[in-house]
Amino acid sequence: MEVRIGVKGAARELIIESAQSADEIQQAVEAALVKGEPIVTLVDEKGRRVIISADKLAYVEIADTDSRRVGFGAV
Repeated sequence: MEVRIGVKGAARELIIESAQSADEIQQAVEAALVKGEPIVTLVDEKGRRVIISADKLAYVEIADTDSRRVGFGAV
């Protein structure tokens, strides 16, 4: 999954590629926003953890990672 995270006060968004499912990512964000957990922790494809303070979240966009075409092809 490709996850784009807007952070309040930051000019650029964070973009990570995650092996987590869309549901797992959504549950982590909802737990922070609805249940009041102070941080959101996501794991990227290489196993690195990204920790964001929940009160700094502006938005979270979750999208499937498209396989990119390389080269030329006849349609």
